[in-house]
Amino acid sequence: MRRGIFAIVGAVALAGGASGAEQWAFWKTTFTSAKTYEKPFVDVEVDVVFKQGEHQWKVPAFWSGGDTWTVRFAPPVPGNFTYRVQCSDPENAGLNGHEQSLRVTGSTGENPFLKHGFVRASANGRHFEHADGTPFFWLGDTWWKCLCKRMTWEGFKELTADRKAKGFNVVQIVCGPYPDEGFLEPRLANEGGLPYESTAFEKVNPEYFNFVDRRLKHLVDAGIAPAIVGAWGRGDCNSMKAIGVAGLKRHWRYLVARYGAYPVFWILAGEIPDATKWGEGPWAELAAYVRSIDPYHHPLTCHTGHGRRGAPGDSHVIDFDMVGGNHDERLAVAPQTVAIVSSPASKTPPMPVLVGETCYEGHMQQGFGDVQRRMFWGSILSGAAGHTYGAAGVWHASVEGDPGCASAAFGGRKVYDWTTWKEGMNYPGATQLGIGKKLLEQYPWWRFEPHPEWAPGCFAAGVPGEVVFVYLPRRGIYDWSGLTVTGLPAGVPLSAFFFDPATGRRFAQDTVTTDGSWKTPDVPSPQDWILVVQAQKPASP
Repeated sequence: MRRGIFAIVGAVALAGGASGAEQWAFWKTTFTSAKTYEKPFVDVEVDVVFKQGEHQWKVPAFWSGGDTWTVRFAPPVPGNFTYRVQCSDPENAGLNGHEQSLRVTGSTGENPFLKHGFVRASANGRHFEHADGTPFFWLGDTWWKCLCKRMTWEGFKELTADRKAKGFNVVQIVCGPYPDEGFLEPRLANEGGLPYESTAFEKVNPEYFNFVDRRLKHLVDAGIAPAIVGAWGRGDCNSMKAIGVAGLKRHWRYLVARYGAYPVFWILAGEIPDATKWGEGPWAELAAYVRSIDPYHHPLTCHTGHGRRGAPGDSHVIDFDMVGGNHDERLAVAPQTVAIVSSPASKTPPMPVLVGETCYEGHMQQGFGDVQRRMFWGSILSGAAGHTYGAAGVWHASVEGDPGCASAAFGGRKVYDWTTWKEGMNYPGATQLGIGKKLLEQYPWWRFEPHPEWAPGCFAAGVPGEVVFVYLPRRGIYDWSGLTVTGLPAGVPLSAFFFDPATGRRFAQDTVTTDGSWKTPDVPSPQDWILVVQAQKPASP
């Protein structure tokens, strides 16, 4: 049986007594406590300090049951390391000292997270990139509740394969309290039970997280980065109010310890109230805590309606801006929605911005096809570093007879959708956004600048003098009229094609030379279109 490339590798002995690991790969070892604690999750904190020369990484370890603590490490560089365990209880001989060696070789895997390293914000703050500088185009899907047992292991693998084939490389998934549910309801459980025994989050259930491990590892092996949501903040399911900052800190420490050695993104919580400022309050305190204990500094954000930075008094403890649109398709495609992306993209300090939730496809039987395409292209050509899609049925892990979004804790709230996850998985928008990502990756999309003035009434961006992308939204029937594009290099041969964002078909246009402005021929049919115009290189058409 083939082992996944991110298999949990234990300490492999090498000559000279050192253990062996590979750069960016998932490595683990365990330590046995010399003392038994009544509440090991609360009573003691354990870290393992890895050193290479003058550099060190302090990695949280987690209680894995009994008297055992486990550390997981993904070495960011090759070379010879030492590591030693340290504990908040200095009298515990089993969890202090014991320096050992770790020999790390260069990465040999073809998985993008092994080949290029973990993902970070780029130096210019406009997009994401791997550790080696390779650009990373975020195409996310929304699986909020897909760690629960409604979504079976076989179903999880099927959905992963589908999303990988369609080009998705991020999955937003909640590992903690769910939205639209009471805290620790039975519907939250997976095959190992509930994650905690009470809302105080004082006693963790490692068996729950063992089953989470299997699912998140499967995503990573497929080249998909988990964007882990630790809690929810909306008024009717406010984790901060129910659990408190101390309990959420314990929860987040556990998440960082178990999953920090994966190529993850951190989403502090969903729908934190807009009144919250990052310079003050318990959510800000929690965000700063997460950053302080993560040795890899994985990109951190929060999921919210209008981003979480730029207000007077805010401190910038997040690394990228996740903004939201509207679940009503009429408002989701309105001009002001694009401003939700373009406004934070213009603020300083610069950081990547993207839509993390907007009109889900099929949500209450609307938001299909061209709505998804317009939200995607409107955002990307307005400066977004990527986009997150969502589909009815999938986000709430709906199965026949249990839609997963009608909690008794909220008075038996009316069901949003009876669509099952398998039905939602096959909605066309997911394929069409993957087609868009594939087209963009053929060009230096990370260098694109928004230029709405190039094509009024459309969305336009590109690299001046090199390439122009224009998205023409769907208009009325029987409207074949072309469009006027400006900002083109004058006196240079230009090649152009209309691209069908629903199917990927290309309709090549004649080579043209302009004075900087071009009135195109009619579009191939009355629908939405991408127009790509590029300067020809001297030796190639």
